Amino acid sequence: MIDGLKNKVVIVTGGAHGIGKAYASAFAKAGARVVIADIDETAANHVSAEIARDFDASALALRTDVSNEASTKDMAARTLDRFGRIDVLINNAAVFSVVPMNRGRIETIDPEEWDRLMAINLRGLFFCCRAVLPEMRKQKSGKVITIASGTVFAGAPGRIHYVTSKAATIGFTRTLAREVGDDNINVNCLAPGNTLSEENPTEQMIKFRQSSVGLRSLKRIQMPNDVVGAMLFLASPLSDFITGQTINVDGGISFL
Repeated sequence: MIDGLKNKVVIVTGGAHGIGKAYASAFAKAGARVVIADIDETAANHVSAEIARDFDASALALRTDVSNEASTKDMAARTLDRFGRIDVLINNAAVFSVVPMNRGRIETIDPEEWDRLMAINLRGLFFCCRAVLPEMRKQKSGKVITIASGTVFAGAPGRIHYVTSKAATIGFTRTLAREVGDDNINVNCLAPGNTLSEENPTEQMIKFRQSSVGLRSLKRIQMPNDVVGAMLFLASPLSDFITGQTINVDGGISFL
């Protein structure tokens, strides 16, 4: 168990499903107070109840649309009303598996889908950070963690809108780290590989996840808990002198 997270207030956007849910549960197990900010309010409430039951921990479920600035400001305000501070923001909400997207090549992607994906994956990142940074600046402390993807390093064909958004996330991370360093705020990025994050995966999806196994140094399917350790590290005091970095967690496909 990583020390230093007890009673920290952690917001996990997209925390009601998949890897986000694994993050939320891991933080609760470490003693943090967790905010599950998700557009799926029913699922967020369910995760909050599970955390209270399984870890005897304090959790808050908030319906949050990260692509809407007012919604992200409400997320920050209600977190402060409940817990009095914001220590960590996990920018996990994105179009990927829970929110379907076209996985075809560039000619097949509708411009409206491109805009919708960017509104969540990039504008959502922008809004969520702007919502919590005033409090972190006031505290003179905070950890912001963004989520990229191993697809950025592979340049995998298909989903060019998704891969583009995740490449931009790395640039966003580096620039924001420069902007907020004087306020003792760390900004880092986590890049998971091809992860079986679906709660009820189809046989086709399992085959897709298996397709990466032969490329890995560690030859097995990647699961959500494989990413959790790096996330807890980036949120903890163990990473206090690390900022602007991207940690690739893919079982050894891409060596940066």
